[in-house]
Amino acid sequence: MLVEKVRGAMRIAAICPEAHAQGLTPGMMLADARAQVPQLGVEPHDPLADLQWLERLADHCDRFTPLVATDPPDMLVLDITGCTHLFGGEAALVAAAEDSLARFSDHVRSGCGDTPEAAQALARFAPGLSFARPEDGDVVLRRLPVAALRIEEEVQTALIRAGLKTIGDLAMRPSAPLAARFGEDLVERLDRLLGSADSRIVPRRSPPALRFETRFAEPIARTEAAMAALANLAGQAAEALEQRGMGGRHFAARFYRSDGRTFDLAAETSLPMRDGEVLMRLLHERLDALSDPIDPGFGFDMIRLIVPRIEPMAPSQLQLEGGAVSEEAFAALIDRLSSRLGRGAIRRFQPRDTHIPEQAALTLPAVDLPAPEPWAAPQTGEPPSRPIHLFDPPQPIEVIAEVPDGPPHRFRWKRQQHHVVRFEGPERIAAPWWKHAPGKSGLTRDYYRVEDARGRRFWIFRHGLYDSERPDPRWYVHGLFA
Repeated sequence: MLVEKVRGAMRIAAICPEAHAQGLTPGMMLADARAQVPQLGVEPHDPLADLQWLERLADHCDRFTPLVATDPPDMLVLDITGCTHLFGGEAALVAAAEDSLARFSDHVRSGCGDTPEAAQALARFAPGLSFARPEDGDVVLRRLPVAALRIEEEVQTALIRAGLKTIGDLAMRPSAPLAARFGEDLVERLDRLLGSADSRIVPRRSPPALRFETRFAEPIARTEAAMAALANLAGQAAEALEQRGMGGRHFAARFYRSDGRTFDLAAETSLPMRDGEVLMRLLHERLDALSDPIDPGFGFDMIRLIVPRIEPMAPSQLQLEGGAVSEEAFAALIDRLSSRLGRGAIRRFQPRDTHIPEQAALTLPAVDLPAPEPWAAPQTGEPPSRPIHLFDPPQPIEVIAEVPDGPPHRFRWKRQQHHVVRFEGPERIAAPWWKHAPGKSGLTRDYYRVEDARGRRFWIFRHGLYDSERPDPRWYVHGLFA
């Protein structure tokens, strides 16, 4: 039995069948429970562990349908539309799911309905029932208590006092008086339960654009055989993508072990692709890089490959000088290194539309980026206006200028004196006013490109306008030119 602290008092959070037989119920004070059953054994309740376990069970149920939702703390909701034929019908699928989950828990209750709310109500109050005709399920739903609507306890008590004890009692009443007396939420819940209002689950994962899977009559216990089966799925994916004129940049494989465990293997590409052999090379690279190898255990009984998103991919004409080949070869190199070292290990600079120098470029995983935007190139014969290397943060320097708001004459940096022989500027960069409170603004920067007597070139700035923003603006070196 599990207990938790509620408002300073220890209460029962969950019970076992033996405790239920003794008359104990969730929400009961622990002191009252021990007075009733002195030899009561308890453990602290861990809601996070429960949620993690529920997520693992949801992963296990992916083998029955890709549309799986969790309803904490103890329920899973599966949308099996379009999946029943794979198991021989609705009743067979429900039985298979229940038997599969029974490996993890001695108490599994299932229900099947036309709406998520109906299935949940049947699982809680009439588990295990199957109906040959839809109207049979409707009859059972109307016999359920109003608690099946999962309404607040105060509303439930008020309904019972008014003589409305079952779903059928509520369904026979007009909606307007019910809403006026017990609230709109009651009517909405009733409509969703009976299918009068649209009701859908919110799956944990969005349905993929393409999905391919293979099931085995007998589990396969060798990783090589599993990868061979995955290669067949990769070929099917390549065919489907080619027929659509599309390509994928993210491919995810999942191996379902017969004991319920799942293993994931994914590959990402920087450009859309649909080559099954290339995909398998990337997946093998990823498999070799795993610290925890895929363990077949007693064998895999299903393997699934999904393509979450697809993008247009027109056939490309190879150039005689090899330009297109070079781009594809570079993308393939990025894909292989990212698969081997991790998606964040290989990064690429991406320009941003901002006038703030330190925010003008980002580094993002190369496989995540769209086609790179063109970088602003200097005019022919002109030196670059920005240095390649920037200091983060800018480093303070001591500057001697002929006038306070003029260009630097000499500056001291890292205990070394630099005599300025050439300079360009200032280039004035104002602070982003939209990021500051009304009436306040950041300090303006005046940037200079300077060259010292030894030919070294620096990018320095004065932080703040003399007198109007600061009486003694400070100077910084922000970057070095090559």
